[in-house]
Amino acid sequence: MKRNIIKIDEAKCTGCGLCIVNCAEGALAIVDGKAKVVKDSLCDGLGACIGHCPEGALTIIEREAEAFDEHEVHEHLKKLKEGLAPKSPCGCPSASAMTFGVKKDIALGSGETPSQLSHWPVQLTLLNPAAPFIKGADLLFSSDCAPFAYADWHRDFVKGRVVAVACPKLDDADAHFKKLTDLIRYGEPASMTVVRMEVPCCGGLTMIATKAAAESGRKIPIREVVISRDGKIISDRNI
Repeated sequence: MKRNIIKIDEAKCTGCGLCIVNCAEGALAIVDGKAKVVKDSLCDGLGACIGHCPEGALTIIEREAEAFDEHEVHEHLKKLKEGLAPKSPCGCPSASAMTFGVKKDIALGSGETPSQLSHWPVQLTLLNPAAPFIKGADLLFSSDCAPFAYADWHRDFVKGRVVAVACPKLDDADAHFKKLTDLIRYGEPASMTVVRMEVPCCGGLTMIATKAAAESGRKIPIREVVISRDGKIISDRNI
């Protein structure tokens, strides 16, 4: 039959995942970094997801498609809830969102240092802006290099925070700005701690953070911590 259905412009799609979490029928998924219609019969063609795409990649067109099937939607959502359907935001296991319990402090001298990481993924590019663990959290926006320089990284920075890692020099800084803006706007963290290296190029991380917070329209406190190349905190300020 010929009916209305969602069309995705892959050239515009950045794979942010906002359309997916705003599709009540679960008709969309990220495959190879781009949003796709999982199955025509799951899409009602009403376009509730369109307004949530920051890139304008979604439109409604009329084409030949299977009829919308409410029963199939119900079964599909049931599988998603039970964890039987694919949930990866970019088509690979490394980007599947998950949370896990943080170990309690290990007794001194036991030889074990507990991880304080409470979620996955941690790369900003892979994080879903609407992930529930972001809401109300202190977002740790970290450079790639800082964890290697600072010895007590988990204890002093990761503990109790949601982590987003990026590099302002080697990565696409504009893409990071757009993604962080969406993460602040839709994820609604309570605050942000930026941890970067002392090298000049790493200052771009702070610039991305402040610009993204302003663009998001949400006022959140931002703290900047600068780490020296030999692993010392040389600056700690609110900006």
